[in-house]
Amino acid sequence: MSHVLVNVAWPYANGPRHIGHVAGFGVPSDVYARYERMKGNDVLMVSGTDEHGTPILVEAEKEGLSAQELANRYNRVIAKDLADLGLSYDLFTRTTTGNHEHVVQELFKQCLDNGYIYKGTQQVAISPSTGRTLPDRYIEGECPICHTEGARGDQCDACGNELDPDELINPVSKINGETPRFEETEHYFLDLPALAEANKAWLETRKGWRTNVINFSLGLFAEVKPRAITRDIDWGIPVPVEGWIDNPNKKLYVWFDAVIGYLSASIEWARRKGDPEAWRAWWNDPATPGYYFMGKDNITFHSQIWPSEMLSYNGDGSKGGETGEYGPLNMPEQVVASEFMTMEGKKFSSSRGIVIYVKDILARYPVDAVRYYISVAGPESSDSDFTWAEFVRHNNEELAASWGNLVNRVANLIHKNFGEIPALDEDSMTEMDRGLLEETAAAFDVVGSSIESHRQKNALGEAMRVVGDINKYISATEPWKIKDDEARLATVLHVAAQAVSDANHLLAPFLPHAAQKVWEALGGTGVFSPLPELREVEDLDKPGFTYPIITGDYELGVNVHPWKSEPIEVGAPVAKPEPIFAKIPKEAVEEELARFDAELAARREAEAQRLAAEQAKLA
Repeated sequence: MSHVLVNVAWPYANGPRHIGHVAGFGVPSDVYARYERMKGNDVLMVSGTDEHGTPILVEAEKEGLSAQELANRYNRVIAKDLADLGLSYDLFTRTTTGNHEHVVQELFKQCLDNGYIYKGTQQVAISPSTGRTLPDRYIEGECPICHTEGARGDQCDACGNELDPDELINPVSKINGETPRFEETEHYFLDLPALAEANKAWLETRKGWRTNVINFSLGLFAEVKPRAITRDIDWGIPVPVEGWIDNPNKKLYVWFDAVIGYLSASIEWARRKGDPEAWRAWWNDPATPGYYFMGKDNITFHSQIWPSEMLSYNGDGSKGGETGEYGPLNMPEQVVASEFMTMEGKKFSSSRGIVIYVKDILARYPVDAVRYYISVAGPESSDSDFTWAEFVRHNNEELAASWGNLVNRVANLIHKNFGEIPALDEDSMTEMDRGLLEETAAAFDVVGSSIESHRQKNALGEAMRVVGDINKYISATEPWKIKDDEARLATVLHVAAQAVSDANHLLAPFLPHAAQKVWEALGGTGVFSPLPELREVEDLDKPGFTYPIITGDYELGVNVHPWKSEPIEVGAPVAKPEPIFAKIPKEAVEEELARFDAELAARREAEAQRLAAEQAKLA
């Protein structure tokens, strides 16, 4: 058994997450984690809500809440959505825990001691109307490099270059449209240039990364500048330096603390397990690979910033240094970044009302229909477009008509003719029978290889090709016409049931909820595909502070079935089956488009009224 670390991007807690988000970080990471568990590996899958930074303050102010109250609300919303989606975290936590604060401050102090953090000054954007620091991402203007309009204060999406807000041409605040003023203030900086050589050298050893990810990552080192890791803000983790620790208006920058969450969540998981050092098997053993799942807008933070923080902590940059109490920390094995998903040809944007929230789609459609569509049509290595017409088509033609109908046909034939899984009569087997079972058994290596190389679309396509061949077998053997040869009928239905069981194993990482139903339809008992649990807990270091976590028990041989063909149990009773998947009425497409248009108009009207009120205050 090997250890495998699955680190999943931290959703920001300023609102509910939409389908575009979970297509990038959610479903792909869960498919991979479930597969690795079925392979027999010891997986640790962690994440949580990212809760610091100015955007939380801005949204809280709009809603008349404190930053903590807003974070508490959306932590619960997001945790429930991700649990409902079946994402099998070992721990999904948050960045406002006492544990996270302690771990972040320990890393900061060691990086400071090693000389990779230093004090300097920086021009920061200030809102003239509130006096509050504006987050880089909330400032837009013309890119000084490629001159594209709409570049953000931290990065231009058009040319991919990192920026500082004061470099933008004609910068404006996205919050209220005012022109920010820039002031020079004192901050701590991460010395990225002193870490660049080691960081790039590590990147050049990476194998098997998606081409777009590795090329973008290496391109980040064309020009490397130090980055400020503190902000003039009263919401965040205190800076653990004398003279700063008690300053209410100086905090660690959210991007510095959020990526450390992978480590802090692992430590919290170990503490909650009652074995405080258990996390080290995933972080200190060089043989343990760590996979990071996210959307492409987070590549910078996972192939440059977080690796630089780890190199700094380990003392592996140009200045040398000692590792701290948590080290040496393993560098990422792979950054698995997806491209963007659009919606009906438009870029997902909660602020602009172009959105399908996870909770809304799960309220109207089966969860595995959503997971299947994300897997088969998601933005794995190129941008993709969510359309309601394609969502309905994939569900109806592939899940309901092909896979669901196959399960029901086989289970119903067994129920009607035998009432239980019939025995296989070797003497009545044909080459067609043997060929099908050889094909389904061989598919585990083919599908597994694609999942391991993060080509999940290929994996799912191969699994569904197997489903198609099982359907062809049923049509060719016509078991409903076998009237006078019980041994042959038993063999055909046994082979069909075994093939369906194999296909169910292949599809389980993608369709865990349906996998349980298929298992039971063929007479299986107990848990086949474990689902996560949403559990209320108290903070380990802040008495009285409670929050929900996503966790679960996933153990091969107990509630996780192996990634191989398992012989079906002869004699297991097979009841009259219930449909596994139902078709979605075609009218749903027009209904969803009409719903979207109405909600978009309402959101835009509300936003226009808010901006008008802000501008009236400025006047």
